[in-house]
Amino acid sequence: MLLSSFIHFSTPSRCLPIKTCTRCCQYSTGRSVRKVDTPVLLKNTLTFNRSGGHGGKQQYIGLNSSQKRCFSSECDEVGHQHEHGDVRVRFAPSPTDLITHLHTHTPTHTHLHTDQSRLVPGAAESIEDMLEWAGIPPDESPRGGGQYGPYLQSQRLSLYSQAADSLVQTGKAYRCFCSQQRLELLKREALRSGQTPRYDNRCRHLRPDQLEEKLDQKVPHVIRFRLESGVEPFNDLVFGWNRHEVAQVEGDPVVLKADGFPTYHLANVVDDHLMKVSHVLRGSEWLISTSKHLLLYRALGWKPPVFGHLPLLLNRDGSKLSKRQGDIYIQSFQRSGALPEALLDITTHCGSGFNSNRVGRKMEELIAEFNPSKITTHSALLDLDKLPEFNKIHLQQRIDDAVQCDWLVRDLQVRIQEVYGTQVQDQDVLQPDYITRILHLRKGHISSVSDLVSSEYSYLWVRPSFSDQQMTALSSETQHIATLVIRLMEGLKGGEELTVDQLSVELKTLAKKTSNTKYRDVMKIIRLALSGLQQGPSVAEMMVSLGPSEITHRFNRVLQQH
Repeated sequence: MLLSSFIHFSTPSRCLPIKTCTRCCQYSTGRSVRKVDTPVLLKNTLTFNRSGGHGGKQQYIGLNSSQKRCFSSECDEVGHQHEHGDVRVRFAPSPTDLITHLHTHTPTHTHLHTDQSRLVPGAAESIEDMLEWAGIPPDESPRGGGQYGPYLQSQRLSLYSQAADSLVQTGKAYRCFCSQQRLELLKREALRSGQTPRYDNRCRHLRPDQLEEKLDQKVPHVIRFRLESGVEPFNDLVFGWNRHEVAQVEGDPVVLKADGFPTYHLANVVDDHLMKVSHVLRGSEWLISTSKHLLLYRALGWKPPVFGHLPLLLNRDGSKLSKRQGDIYIQSFQRSGALPEALLDITTHCGSGFNSNRVGRKMEELIAEFNPSKITTHSALLDLDKLPEFNKIHLQQRIDDAVQCDWLVRDLQVRIQEVYGTQVQDQDVLQPDYITRILHLRKGHISSVSDLVSSEYSYLWVRPSFSDQQMTALSSETQHIATLVIRLMEGLKGGEELTVDQLSVELKTLAKKTSNTKYRDVMKIIRLALSGLQQGPSVAEMMVSLGPSEITHRFNRVLQQH
């Protein structure tokens, strides 16, 4: 699975990243014009941020001294010139595949376009929901609309048909009537002789009368693109100069299927052109097909975009990520409490494009530290076992930010009600102040907010149960200890805020007031009364979390049980 899975990239701009020149520009997000000075490649999207103006000086974009250059659409080494205007990206996932990689720089002008040929109901909406969760809602989409719609492939069939008909009329494509049985036979014969299966281009050579006869008989057919030799080399943004003589190794590819739906080869060319996409980033497995796509652009008389092919993101064992792995669905991460910035951090950490790696970088830091000379062409291994550590660090950052902490509080309120529901006896545990206190106390100890609704922390939301036998097994002074704790809390109810350090001292003093119970057993009794557990955070932290009133209530229960 590609980090940039179908993500095409762009930043609204007047200049495109192709060749050194003396021109460089600002870019606009469509809402405002920004001046910035560093490009960012975040695995799944490349945003070229340009400082600039055209004051006669050569402007650079954050490369090292040996690579300083600026980029202009007027200096295209490949001949892929573009009109001045918005640089645009297109994110075109299939709604049958919800493994959407969401880490894009927010100023990008992103367009969500979906393939509905095998649509799962609600899948397209779910993809947009995930993009919004990640903080990168598209500027144009099936839900939001836009001037280059429609944004559902099933509503664009006439556009693909027009392009295919144009290719047929100009002799660049032809109708193929070969049956599935014949194609299977060709495949078996090739495999038996040790060759790579390929179509033999038989229908290229149909006479006009044969063609008319089959059309009159309404024989099902596809449209195939006529591959020609003489492919022009192109300069890939990642892999450099490339050229593949596809006609020598492949048969003519199908571009329009019998059901009227396009194959990827035609659809991506038509959609990128009509939606004015200027830059295309996709997986390195499509590198060998780019020459084929450039032939399609030439046959249609269209200027191609700039291409960049990114290395794949693989499992830790080197196998491909797959949508069959339910735990790599974005929704799965969201439900488990993973933060979008943690997912971004772990993917950039395992990839390339930086001088050094460190955990906990935010988007602004990734932009500042990005070094395009460090982009490699080899695949990156994603170790999701490390995600909790990444999430823990980003969770700490959110807790320390007042606005983000409010978001965490609301999220946790929902989770508490979902997990515990009517078991919650005191609705005060849903109050923002209480939850905020818990988050700050547990900061650095939890990896996600979902940890706080696990059984380990149930005592924070639900009053625990315990037996007399559990208490008496620890000490015969249980009632005396309960009374001491209640008195301690009464002495602290004057508005004084509890602290862990303060209570640690008070608890040592309290333990000395018992006759024959060791400090360790006193702590076990208090822990049991507060949480019903034998381990967890320190007793002092538990008490700070719950507060004097709730502590008093729980120890009154201890007295009532005897």
